[in-house]
Amino acid sequence: MSAPISPRIIAVNTAMLWVTTLIAATALWPIYQSRSLLLLIAVTLPVGSLLAILGAVLRWPSFVMVLATLAVFLAIGVQLAVPSKAQFGWLPSGEGLRDLVTGVALGWKQLLTITVPVGSYEALLVPAFVLVLLTVVVGLSTALRARNGELAVLAPIGLFIIATAFGATYPSRPLDAPIGLMIAVLLWLVWFRINRRRIAVQALAPQLIPSDTELHASTSGSPGLRTAAGAAAILLVASTGGILAAQALSPQEDRTVLRSVIVQPFDPRDYISPLSGFRRYLQPALVDSVLFTVTGLPENTAIRIATLDSYDGIVFAVGSDAVSSESGSFTRVPDRFDQTGLAGQRVEASIAVRSYDGIWVPTIGQFEAAEFVGTNSASIRSGFFYNNVSGTAATTAGLTSGDSYALTALLPDQPRENALGTLIPGGASVPEASGVPAELTEKLDEYVTGVDGAGNRLVAMLRGLAEEGYISHGVSEDEPPSRSGHSADRLIELLAAPRMIGDAEQYAVAAALMARDLGFPSRVVFGFLPTSGEVRGGDVSAWIEVSTAQYGWVAIDPNPAVRPIPDELPEDISQVARPQTVVPPVLVEIENPDRQTTPESEQDLPPTLDPVVQALIVALQVVSVVALLVALAVSPFVVILAAKLRRRRIRRSALNPVDQISGGWKEFRDSVIDHGLSPAQSATRSEIAGIAGGAQSLMLAALSDRAVFAPAAPPAEDADTVWRVVDEL
Repeated sequence: MSAPISPRIIAVNTAMLWVTTLIAATALWPIYQSRSLLLLIAVTLPVGSLLAILGAVLRWPSFVMVLATLAVFLAIGVQLAVPSKAQFGWLPSGEGLRDLVTGVALGWKQLLTITVPVGSYEALLVPAFVLVLLTVVVGLSTALRARNGELAVLAPIGLFIIATAFGATYPSRPLDAPIGLMIAVLLWLVWFRINRRRIAVQALAPQLIPSDTELHASTSGSPGLRTAAGAAAILLVASTGGILAAQALSPQEDRTVLRSVIVQPFDPRDYISPLSGFRRYLQPALVDSVLFTVTGLPENTAIRIATLDSYDGIVFAVGSDAVSSESGSFTRVPDRFDQTGLAGQRVEASIAVRSYDGIWVPTIGQFEAAEFVGTNSASIRSGFFYNNVSGTAATTAGLTSGDSYALTALLPDQPRENALGTLIPGGASVPEASGVPAELTEKLDEYVTGVDGAGNRLVAMLRGLAEEGYISHGVSEDEPPSRSGHSADRLIELLAAPRMIGDAEQYAVAAALMARDLGFPSRVVFGFLPTSGEVRGGDVSAWIEVSTAQYGWVAIDPNPAVRPIPDELPEDISQVARPQTVVPPVLVEIENPDRQTTPESEQDLPPTLDPVVQALIVALQVVSVVALLVALAVSPFVVILAAKLRRRRIRRSALNPVDQISGGWKEFRDSVIDHGLSPAQSATRSEIAGIAGGAQSLMLAALSDRAVFAPAAPPAEDADTVWRVVDEL
């Protein structure tokens, strides 16, 4: 039977384990920043130590230690790691035990997909509890029972490494904790060496002769002190050099941890750009419908649905899959998001969803906290994600009628409108835009030529859009035609037409791209500008935000004022202003009195004409009149058919394959409408093909999309294929 463990060994190892564990646990603070974490550590240290000491003193086998540790985990885990599910604050509940057990497996992934600090949110303290409990039990048991007790130092080192890997991209104190842990671990190792030497000398003491007493004293005393002093000196030199080197050569970028490389569960690029559905809210079904109600909203405050900063010539989207964009990186948010250091007005509002639906959560300013209520609140909260760079929030569960939430946000300070000329471009990073038409740059040059200063040029650009632009949504008969979308060809149509007609969807995109040409990082915000507590579809709008050196992101409304739109000007004035034709004077014929007038005579049918022939002549006259009337009646249809044949010939014989393919699609679309099908005005090619039905329709839509949106020109064979399919359809 082995000798009992001395109280001195238990006390020293327990103290060293506590010191190293407390230092290592400081790496957990950036993750939680909560008093619940401090309470967890304060309780787990003595409880775990008592368990390890009992196991060492009573010589419990390994399986008994595992069962005892599991029992302690279940007994105090809910109170420490899932405090919100503890009954009366100190009794575990069934739901709490379930979250505790599932948190052991799922909590680690959730920690990597949520914004830190997480506090005591849900069961996210479970990983910390598991780490600290295992560190104490395994570390102290190893120190007291293992042949090589020095291996116990691996437990707090492992705690520090794991906590750092699951922590923030940059720690609040990058040097204190690792250097302090290194010193404590080395001192613990030195103590192990001294203690092992002392035990060895004591084991040899009975064999020593009296003359060796002085040798025994020196062996058990002086070498240990010299070892401790040498170790302390080495640690002092190493730590001092490390601190000075770290300060002189501090890293310029945030450190890479697990959360910086983990694949986030929410990717906004998996969803259609919300700006593409702009006109949907202006349709009769939603324009006057109450989407959601808001209380506590300051006057003239915009409601943000999503911020878009990536443009590829087709749509403005949230984030970019080709360029690293912080705005496309969403993380789960715990109870609240820390906006410390941001100046502005704090707002507390309540939002109740009615006709609105979708994954994008309406927010105000910069989000701080949201408390969801209702039958669907748990799923909304568990799927809630936020991006602080763009101020955009989303929930994978989706919002539907009946959902509501209390929102706390911060409205950042903004410059006055008359101070826009003093703005200086900021250093924010946005994905580089592609597919920007040259017409946009040409129009911008018209606006800013002769204007100096980035801010003044920005004001000149906004003034030019306001003076030339007219607002039309094109959804009613009394509005001039205005095509939806914000692709490159729609922007060309907006800027090159005799009358600049569009709505916020086009003007916001054009202004954002122009601002980038002026040096301002910019993005488009899609949302609502309510005039009351009831937000309706007609309140939909879009505006821009530009990055500035003075104020950060500044919101600007680039939309022209609503005003009467003048009548359309003729496209070719030369066709109207023709040169005047000189009309010669009328010649007046002088009547000759000597001229004799031929006597009028009535020529009747010869009396000898056959009556049958006379009947045929009368019948021909009747038929001629009827034919003339029929021709007059069908002439409009003949003209339409002739126009369609001419249009078809022009489309098919276009100069390049892109126009031929586009013309073929238009021919098919017109045929779909002629056959009584009624696709929506904003329907895509795929949607129209789906309405028409058949694999050929879908193939035609795919070929047309590829020809129009692909960067390279399509081959001529594609045009022949498209028209062959059109003929067959």
